[in-house]
Amino acid sequence: MPAPDETRRALVIGAGLAGAAVTAALCRRGWRVTLLDAAEGPARAASALPVGVLSPHLTRQPTPMSRLTALGVPIARAELERLVAPGAGWQAATIDNRGAHAPGQQPAALVRPGALVLAWLAEAGERLDTRWNAPVAGLSRGTGQWQALDPAGRAIAAAPHAVIAAALGSRDLAPEAGGAWPLGPVLGQMSLGALDGAPLSERPQRDDGVFVPEYRDSGLAPRWPAAIWAMGSTYARGRTDTALSDAAHRDNAARLRALAPAAADRLEDGLAQGRLLGWAGVRCASMDRLPLVGAAPDPAAWAARDGAGHAASAVPRLPGLWLLTALGSRGLSLAAACGQWLAAEMDGEAPGLDAELRTAIDPARFAWRRARRTRG
Repeated sequence: MPAPDETRRALVIGAGLAGAAVTAALCRRGWRVTLLDAAEGPARAASALPVGVLSPHLTRQPTPMSRLTALGVPIARAELERLVAPGAGWQAATIDNRGAHAPGQQPAALVRPGALVLAWLAEAGERLDTRWNAPVAGLSRGTGQWQALDPAGRAIAAAPHAVIAAALGSRDLAPEAGGAWPLGPVLGQMSLGALDGAPLSERPQRDDGVFVPEYRDSGLAPRWPAAIWAMGSTYARGRTDTALSDAAHRDNAARLRALAPAAADRLEDGLAQGRLLGWAGVRCASMDRLPLVGAAPDPAAWAARDGAGHAASAVPRLPGLWLLTALGSRGLSLAAACGQWLAAEMDGEAPGLDAELRTAIDPARFAWRRARRTRG
């Protein structure tokens, strides 16, 4: 049964795809949410990508990631169809998979993530209190409440529950939960330009990177042209500098040449002539490249038990502290589903996942693995 209404209040730290997804899911369930972000508005970091592709992660044999995205893509597509008008944040597409392990055509959607973030927050309505320009440097717990602390250590908001959805910024928000978690930055740079004339491919192409030959969106302007082509993005682990790099553009051109040689020529010409546009953002990935979704572990309580337990589910949890982070380059495919799964768990329900997948994304899995190695 859901918790009493007074306890169904939560802080959500981070207003990208992950934070907006769980905010929307909680508000639909009747929760009240205070959403905090250091930026001046939502979707200002990695979720500001001008266009991404919504489609499952394909592998020769099923993996946790391929299984998660197979579940997540239909949920995200349903959210788009429910909340965002075609042409104002997304468009249906068919993508040509050119990789050797999964060749062929596949239904997909081209999506501007910020449009879905804004739609989720608008739907939340009066149940949502947004706080912009509100950096959270830490979380502390006392008298049954989690407090969000600013860089000076002052409390700026409090609630019985807190959800850490701050991407790379999640690492150090709650040291008592075992942070810093094994999260790392992955810099991605996309090359793009205004679409002048006919697109240089009939459909989007995917192998080592994705080429979008045509994307039209009324919400791209004024930052971007209303119709664009795009290639990318790069995948540079450990990098956090979002200044656009000619080397990354050339990397995109080299990978594009295998997909659409004429489009690669256009990219190189645009770079040489100073007309090429680009976007760069830092994504957050975990050590095993899977997201962290669920209740935060309590390593101190587990140490008191001498690390007993044969599964990550045996690790004690900090009451009311939750994580939804490390979506990596799969935010479009995973955010909506992870937000719904986490909201269900916060309401005391079982998320719609089998035991294997639940363990695969459990935030306690790293503490459990460390304990197993220590115990031999």
